[in-house]
Amino acid sequence: MASTEDQSLPERPKGEETGAPSKNALKKAAKDKEKAEKAAKRQEQERLEKEKAEASDTSKHLYGKLADGKSEPSKQKTSAITTLRDLNEGLENKEVTVRARVHNARVQSAKLAFLDLRQRTENIQAVIAEGGENGISRQMVKWCGGLNKESIVLVTGLVKKPKESIHSATISDLELHVEKCFVVSEGPVQLPMQVKDAMHPPPIGDEAEMEDQVDSQGVPVVSLNVRLNNRVLSLRTPTDQAIFQINGAICELFREHLLKHQFQELQTPKIAGAATEGGSGVFEINYFNTPAFLTQSPQFYKQMAIAGDMERVFEIGPVFRAENSNTARHLTEFTGLDFEMEIHNTWEEIIDFAEDLLIFIFNGLRERCKYWMEVIQREYPDAGNFKIPEGRAPRIRFADGIKILNEAGIDASPDEDISTTNEKTLGRLILQKYQTDFYFLTHYPTAARPFYTHLDPSTPSLTHSYDAFMRGQEIVSGAQRIHDPAILTQRMRSMEPPLDPESEGFKHYVNAFRMGCAPHGGGGFGLNRITMLWLGLGNIRQATLFPRDPGRKAP
Repeated sequence: MASTEDQSLPERPKGEETGAPSKNALKKAAKDKEKAEKAAKRQEQERLEKEKAEASDTSKHLYGKLADGKSEPSKQKTSAITTLRDLNEGLENKEVTVRARVHNARVQSAKLAFLDLRQRTENIQAVIAEGGENGISRQMVKWCGGLNKESIVLVTGLVKKPKESIHSATISDLELHVEKCFVVSEGPVQLPMQVKDAMHPPPIGDEAEMEDQVDSQGVPVVSLNVRLNNRVLSLRTPTDQAIFQINGAICELFREHLLKHQFQELQTPKIAGAATEGGSGVFEINYFNTPAFLTQSPQFYKQMAIAGDMERVFEIGPVFRAENSNTARHLTEFTGLDFEMEIHNTWEEIIDFAEDLLIFIFNGLRERCKYWMEVIQREYPDAGNFKIPEGRAPRIRFADGIKILNEAGIDASPDEDISTTNEKTLGRLILQKYQTDFYFLTHYPTAARPFYTHLDPSTPSLTHSYDAFMRGQEIVSGAQRIHDPAILTQRMRSMEPPLDPESEGFKHYVNAFRMGCAPHGGGGFGLNRITMLWLGLGNIRQATLFPRDPGRKAP
């Protein structure tokens, strides 16, 4: 019989003594178990369906992702790669292998998909259809149509003529009927910008950096800033591919002409121990805990090489200008094409040579770069539409150029350098008067030229100097240089502020002339500006691989 004490204890809930779970906990556990079983069953079903599909996929050896380092999916001999530019009607019904990027991919139906394959400046349509001699499967059709844009693929197929021209492709009269397709490098699911959208010119002027723009057709307009922030993608556009072919061709033609005329190529230092050429616009750097500077040009070294009896020299290299100019034609680093040469009779030998050099480059671009020009003209119809005189280009004294502006009602002074706006205006006026986009201004005032520029003996307020212009913008600046050390030191001390010929930055340069130096002169070209103006681009950054300006030092 239970004691009175035991009878007074409250009744414990059922299961508490053994620690058994509550009804709610049991229900939750049962539901979780049921979910897990269903998930496992679903996964198993998917696995079986996948295995069944793979087992029935007769094309699984014809597509997929290549293993790292392999260019072919098997140990068979690698197929010869055909470039898209080499495709022609003579290859109709023949098998070719191409390696290209997926510009676009779409599934038309379970039995049909299309790829737009792009290789540098050309693109072609590729068709993936179920069946055929190779027995293309639906799985392969679906896989090809789902490829990420910008993936690099290795495609083997038959060259065929389409029933109708394919207007969306540069190769409009041929297409590829795909037999094999393997991914060499997979593109991301989402891109920061679409290459196809960047194939149109960027906006200029006030709308240049507006985001989220669309054109009249609803196509996104990609600003120049977005393109430069994603430079690797923008470089893939046909226009950019062609622009930098033109850049390279200008360097090649420049070098070719100079070597043909017995010039010697130099590689001068880009680090100097002191700020030179007047001390303004120079980047200072820390050089082993001492100050140093990036050179503004190879000017001093070119002249010292002439004093070293090299007679004719040139260089293609970087130029640095610490100028806070945020314009469409200025950079803080650009590629300079420089030459320097001895003078035998008159200082105008320099202008003659500079003009011959530029005409050689212009003619060479027209003769050797027809294909690249045609690519650029798809988006810039006026590219290369550059008027050159049949004889010598006009050589207009600076004062006469100012007079032309004054007669047109433009306020400009013959004692000061011409402004950018007035340069462009003068270019339009000269085009109307002389029917040329190419001309020279000579005899600049002393105040507008560096201290080493030779003065005009008949008019000391003027100099033996010149600038060459394209479409009203300066592309070359040059002059005869002072080779007499007494005149040079006097000129340096007369500058405001005065320059010390014995300072660390100048003494080696001045001493070169104290040891005797022949009369000489030369010029400096801006590669990127020549490319921009020849092609009629809206901004010099478009003609620069990875531009540097006051607001940009990456990528």
